[in-house]
Amino acid sequence: MDHGTGVVIGETSEIGSNVRIYQGVTLGGQRIEKDETRRLRGKKRHPTLKDNVVVYAGATILGGKTVIGKDTIVGGNVWITSSIPSNTIVTISPPKPSYKTKKPQTKPR
Repeated sequence: MDHGTGVVIGETSEIGSNVRIYQGVTLGGQRIEKDETRRLRGKKRHPTLKDNVVVYAGATILGGKTVIGKDTIVGGNVWITSSIPSNTIVTISPPKPSYKTKKPQTKPR
């Protein structure tokens, strides 16, 4: 882990060789119903990262069936809940700022 502050790695995650995980990354489980908790104990609930994967800051990867393929790059702040094939780069589009004119405030008399 490089600068791994705030990293969360679920107990059933599998992480291959030469994987880089940056700060604020979550390898977590997806939401489960309360009555399923006992049934899922000991089963795979967290993602798998194959060899040579890079996960940049703020990314969230969820689910026991989610596999991030070998040599894949997961960009910052990406949210993943399904598998990604090997040799893939996953990014999100940059946010687009929105501007509006603020009404001037009137001072009370």
